[in-house]
Amino acid sequence: MRIIIVGASPLGQHLAQRLIRERHEVILIDRDAGRARELAEILDCTVINAEGTRPDVLEKAEIGDADAVVACTDHDQDNIIIGLVARKSDVPEIVLRTDDEQFLAVAKKLGFHHIINPAQIGSMIITDALRGVDTTELSTLIRGDVRFISIIVEKRLKGTRMDDINLPEDSAVIGIYRDGRFLLAREKPALRPEDELIIVTRSAYVREICENLCEETENIII
Repeated sequence: MRIIIVGASPLGQHLAQRLIRERHEVILIDRDAGRARELAEILDCTVINAEGTRPDVLEKAEIGDADAVVACTDHDQDNIIIGLVARKSDVPEIVLRTDDEQFLAVAKKLGFHHIINPAQIGSMIITDALRGVDTTELSTLIRGDVRFISIIVEKRLKGTRMDDINLPEDSAVIGIYRDGRFLLAREKPALRPEDELIIVTRSAYVREICENLCEETENIII
């Protein structure tokens, strides 16, 4: 795969090293000249010293030929802008890092499928640990081609019962998030616009489910 990473943060550097070991073609972009120069000497990849939010810089990195773009700068706003440019260039996979929950919500509303919030994940695990709870991360539960999908319910689905949602085989509704609460599917709540519907399925069915339940692509989160 040809992967563009924007932002040589610790996350960006670690990701670049891992992808290089897996023999992917990596292009790393960072605005800090000193850091870019240092990384160019130790990483076996293309390193570009430039402002990664600029469309011309991303074009220089041949974003149109990229299989994926990972925006992991230290600025949530920049990461969202990079994601929008990548979407305009029809990049198949776009991953955004956000630290602020407000920008996490904005990224979801804009329809980005893959959003990483290290601060939120880390704080949840630490809080649980302090309470003596051994929390299992979702990432440790996902194996093979299992996928979890989050879909923002549209107005046309208002009043639909979870039992009435037509899903492919090996798929199921887990529940919904509504006003900060999680309602299990067994409670059979009628859907409301802006509910966040959580579905477990196989990777082969993700696009089919999204196309059936969402007319607006900005309501799909994977």
